[in-house]
Amino acid sequence: MTSSPINTPALRATASPAPSSRSSVEKADAPTASIPTAYVSDKADDSSKLRTFLSILRKFIGVADIASVRFSLPAQLLEPIPNLEYWNYLDRPETFISIGDSNDALGRMLAVLRFWFTKDLKYVKGKPCKPYNSALGEFFRCNWEVEDNSPPVLGDAPKVSATGEISTEHRTVRVSYITEQTSHHPPVSAFWVDCPVKGISAYGFDQLSAKFTGTSVRVTPGAHNLGIFINLKHRDNEEYRLTHPAAQLAGMLRGSLSITVADICYITCPKSKTKVILHYLEEGWLGKAQNRVHGVVFHYDPDNDNTTKIKDIPEKDVLARLEGCWQDKVHYTLKDSKVHEIVWVMHQQRLTVLEQESQLLIDLNPLWPISKIIPPENQQLSTESRRFWHGVTDAIINKQYGQATRLKQELEERQREKATERKDQDFEWRPRFFTEALMTNGKPLLTEDGRMALQRLQEGNYHLEESANVGT
Repeated sequence: MTSSPINTPALRATASPAPSSRSSVEKADAPTASIPTAYVSDKADDSSKLRTFLSILRKFIGVADIASVRFSLPAQLLEPIPNLEYWNYLDRPETFISIGDSNDALGRMLAVLRFWFTKDLKYVKGKPCKPYNSALGEFFRCNWEVEDNSPPVLGDAPKVSATGEISTEHRTVRVSYITEQTSHHPPVSAFWVDCPVKGISAYGFDQLSAKFTGTSVRVTPGAHNLGIFINLKHRDNEEYRLTHPAAQLAGMLRGSLSITVADICYITCPKSKTKVILHYLEEGWLGKAQNRVHGVVFHYDPDNDNTTKIKDIPEKDVLARLEGCWQDKVHYTLKDSKVHEIVWVMHQQRLTVLEQESQLLIDLNPLWPISKIIPPENQQLSTESRRFWHGVTDAIINKQYGQATRLKQELEERQREKATERKDQDFEWRPRFFTEALMTNGKPLLTEDGRMALQRLQEGNYHLEESANVGT
């Protein structure tokens, strides 16, 4: 039996409690809810882990991209979660499904920004972690079910389905996700997010480049990672491109990992001729991280897009400004918003300051990542992440690190053997759910199997046949 992608309310998504670390018994024939262990795992042994990790990383000082080396870590240094399950941008899916609600182009861009600041909530609420390296052909799929209750950011924003025929307000909407490791050298995965009821999808390639500096790791998008692409079908296929900033993984010497961002990134929508420049600021005085970000939304010419810095944006093109902390609250100010007069009295001196009225875009404090709904264990394929790494995960959770390392090495050796077989037979492996391993425009395309898998996820049907063309 399949279920409808629109149901009565089941999840409150405006705020969510912190996840519990208490484990539950999972039935083999029932979908399971999952929150990555990075949000809830015990941090008591982090210092010991990091010292060991640091001693390994020191061997790679001067290596241009340690992410491409694909070195194997002992199991005790890994979190018990597959990379494809951990790495996604739907920590708060309700912000994603509301992007196309507003009838105002600026309102939609501000909704994109609201989604943007929730996509990395896992790093705000938890700790950075090292998941398993993905194997060629490994894939992960899941659903999220969230209430369509995000308030409008700006303008008229009716809560309706993509056809405009069904009200989705305060109803639970299903979002489906599939990702596949499409390349091993370089390590690249393709992903696709789909919510047909709301007429919105997202897609792209994930690839990281990392360099160890001696005290921290600088992480940048890889050459094939051109950002997240979001499409609004019911808005005449309006497409947004969101590029990723570089980040710094620091705190290894003091035994407490943290992520800082000091870079510029961009969001563009050629159809509405709207662009955002976001500037993540350097750490504060004496190295205290402020996690500040400011940005500008403005009109631009897609055929002559050469503005890369906020200071170069003509004032006449400015639509809104943003300011805040990407780990706390972010506000926006419209260009034509009301001006308030603020009077300060200091040392018997009267100081008058004119300040424009700002609006809250997002408050991350009450939010936690939403659980995924994962196919039942007995309906997962052999190349599906949870099943593929099942033995390693169980061993790590039970602190049987020697067993976990042995099982992990066996899986890695099997991958090498299969790669050798393909080379000897002059056989070209191809992804199952995506048409190509890599695309020069950064936009993956689904195969018929990919479209079918997403459609079945939307129906609550997890059945898939095993593929004869297995990479792992």
